[in-house]
Amino acid sequence: MPEYRLEKVFPVYAVGVSEPDPNLIVSVANTASTLGDPIWDAVKLEAKLEAEKEPILSSFLYASILTHDCLERALSFVLSNRLQNPTLLATQLMDIFSDVIMHNRCIQCSIRLDLQACKDRDPSCLSYCSALLYLKGYHALQTHRVAHTLWNQGRKVLALALQSRVSEVFGVDIHPAAQIGEGILLDHATGVVIGETAVIGNRVSLMQGVTLGGTGKEIGDRHPKIGQGALIGASATILGNIKIGEGAMVGAGSLVMKDVPPHSMVTGIPAKVIGYVDDQDPSLTMKHDASKAFFKQVAISCKEARSNGAVASKDDGST
Repeated sequence: MPEYRLEKVFPVYAVGVSEPDPNLIVSVANTASTLGDPIWDAVKLEAKLEAEKEPILSSFLYASILTHDCLERALSFVLSNRLQNPTLLATQLMDIFSDVIMHNRCIQCSIRLDLQACKDRDPSCLSYCSALLYLKGYHALQTHRVAHTLWNQGRKVLALALQSRVSEVFGVDIHPAAQIGEGILLDHATGVVIGETAVIGNRVSLMQGVTLGGTGKEIGDRHPKIGQGALIGASATILGNIKIGEGAMVGAGSLVMKDVPPHSMVTGIPAKVIGYVDDQDPSLTMKHDASKAFFKQVAISCKEARSNGAVASKDDGST
């Protein structure tokens, strides 16, 4: 496969560099005529090769990718066919998705950055083509982008209908009002819940089972704010209007109810800071495991806490 100069079209951080260069963040529409669309070119080439290797999938690949003239229409086709039901037809959904995506340059850029994120950060992702066709985290995220646009246009009932279908089909529940940046990876995605006033920055990676929820029946701004470059581990639960700092890492299974400092690593129930990460954006490296130094620090802290507790208990008994 030929090497594509992705940095010409997309922000540098999409291909694994932490700091984006504002001069490179240009809209797809303005660059397509002179630089082409390397992501779409890669998708088409991969689809052609797969059709040759697996003839039984050739009709599917042609209908889903090769008959379309751009990534936007191919994605609209894929999403429509994944989400259709007897009363919400694929043709109707295709019109909705195409109309929104084709007229929204931010979404056009985001669908490519998210696709690149899947390819770069998910070791099981074989190709751009496979991410576009099969990864439900990618599908759920792009459907949310369309639903979010509809929500902001005042078409809230339709936006909620899309949210409902995504929840039924993909097992992912993202409120249409939630604000999500670009270059996002929902890895595996099953069980991800993102509340109405949640905000997720650019370059964030979330594993399966993550909850960004509220703490009760309060209204208003009540959901977490995730800083750019953060990595949220599997089944982590983050509750309330709190901030997860830029480049922070939340360990799998943690319960977070307080602000997390930037570039720190928290874990446990309730979550506590156990160290600081070396990576500028752990979401790009996807290193979930703590270093030996982290575990040593945790072990020492636990031992000291137990010792202090034992001493305190002895003192209480002697008084």
